[in-house]
Amino acid sequence: MLASQGKIEELKKKIFYTFLFLVVYRLAAQVPVPGVNATAITSYFAESGGGIFDLVNTFSGGAFKRFSVLALGIMPYVTTSIIFSLLGEVVPQIQEMQEDSEGHKKIQKWTRYASVLLCCVQGYGMAAVFETFKTKTGMPVINDPGMLFRLTTMITLAAGTMFLLWLGERITEFGLENGVSLIIFTGIAVELPSEFMQKMTLFKNGELTGLSILLSIAVIIIALYVVAFVESAYRNIPVQYAKRVINNKVFGGNQNLPLRVDTGGVMPPILASSLLAAPTTLANFVSATSPIKPYVDAIHQSLMPGQLLFNLSFAVLIFYMAYFYAPIQFKTKKVSEMLQKNNAFVPGIRPGEHTKEYLDHVLNRVTFFGALFLVVVCILPSVLTGSHSRLEGTSLLILVSVAMRVMINVQTFMYSDKYENAFKSKGKYNGPNRRF
Repeated sequence: MLASQGKIEELKKKIFYTFLFLVVYRLAAQVPVPGVNATAITSYFAESGGGIFDLVNTFSGGAFKRFSVLALGIMPYVTTSIIFSLLGEVVPQIQEMQEDSEGHKKIQKWTRYASVLLCCVQGYGMAAVFETFKTKTGMPVINDPGMLFRLTTMITLAAGTMFLLWLGERITEFGLENGVSLIIFTGIAVELPSEFMQKMTLFKNGELTGLSILLSIAVIIIALYVVAFVESAYRNIPVQYAKRVINNKVFGGNQNLPLRVDTGGVMPPILASSLLAAPTTLANFVSATSPIKPYVDAIHQSLMPGQLLFNLSFAVLIFYMAYFYAPIQFKTKKVSEMLQKNNAFVPGIRPGEHTKEYLDHVLNRVTFFGALFLVVVCILPSVLTGSHSRLEGTSLLILVSVAMRVMINVQTFMYSDKYENAFKSKGKYNGPNRRF
C-alpha cells in the first residue's frame, strides 16, 4: 500500500512539473521583443488577417503575431532535427553516428548549433520584414527600425528558442511526455478559445449562420474520432520466432510486427505546409514597382488556404512527403536484419533481402492509405465548412497524437505500478523470505 501511494505521489509530481513548465512557457510568450509597438502590431494583423503567417502563429501559440521573444517557437529545432534525420539516410557516416550512443550525442550537439544558426537567420529576416509593416493609418509596427533593432531582435529570438528547447528537455526529464511535443501541443491548444470567440463574433455580426457553426462543430467531432481511430490503427505483420527452451520454459512462436497506418505521423503535412508557404513568403519581398509584381500577387492569392490550387498542391505534396518520410520512420532493411539475427522470419518469405522487399511492399501499400487519410483530414474539413480553422489538418493531428501519447504514458505508469505490487506481494523482490 505504501509503495502504491509513493507511485501515485510520483505521478502527481510529474503532472505538477509538466503544468508548471507549460505555465512558464505561456508567461514567456507574452514578453514582446524590445522596440515593438504592441498597439500597431495588433491592429496590423487584425486588418490583414495574417495570411501566410497563420501556420507559424499557430505553432508558436500566438507569439508570432505579438512578436514575442518566443516568436520563432520550437520549429527551428524541429527543422534542423528533420534535416539531420534526412542526412542520415544520405550520408553513411551520419547514419553510423546515429546508431552509436556517443555519435548520437554528437549529432544532438550539432543539431543545437544548427538551430542557433537557423534562428539567427530567421530572426534577422523576421526583423527586416516587420520593419516594413504599417497599419492602414500609417502607424509603423517598429518604433525605431535599423541595424541595431535587427541585431537585437536576432539575438533575442535565438535566445527565446534555446530557452524553449531547454524547457522542453526539463519537461521530458520531469514530466509526462516529450517536451517539444507538449510545447507545440500547448501552443495550438491555447489558440482554440480565441478561435471560438472569433466564430461567436462573426455569428453575432451576421457573417456566420447558426447552421454553419453546427456544421463546423460536427466536422470537428467526426475528424477527431477519425484521427484517433487511424492514429491507433496498425497493420500486423505475422512473424515466427524459432522456439527455445530456457529453464523449462518455451520461448518463441508466432508473434506480430506492428506497422502504423499513419507511418509518417504529422511530418508530411508540416513539410508540405512549409513548402507551400515558401513562394508566398518570397512574394512579400518583391517590390511594388517590379513588373512581375502582378504575377507574384496572383500566385500568392492562388496559394492561400482554401483556394483550389492550394488544395491540389497540398494534396500532392502530402502524398510525396508521406512516401518520402515513411521509409525514414520504418527502416525495412534494419528490421529485416534484426529479424534475421533473432532467428525470426515472416511465414512464406525468405530471411534477408526477400524479407526487406516484402516489408517495402507492405509499407508502400499502407503508406498510400495513410497519405489518403492525411489529405482528407487536412483538406476536407475546410472544404465542407467553407472556412479555415485552427482546429483542422496538422493542428488536429498534433493535438490528438500528443494527447493519446500522454494518456498511454499515464496508463503505462499505473499498470507498471500494479504489476510491481503484484510481484512484491508474492515476496519475489525484497524481504528475508524472497523467492529469488
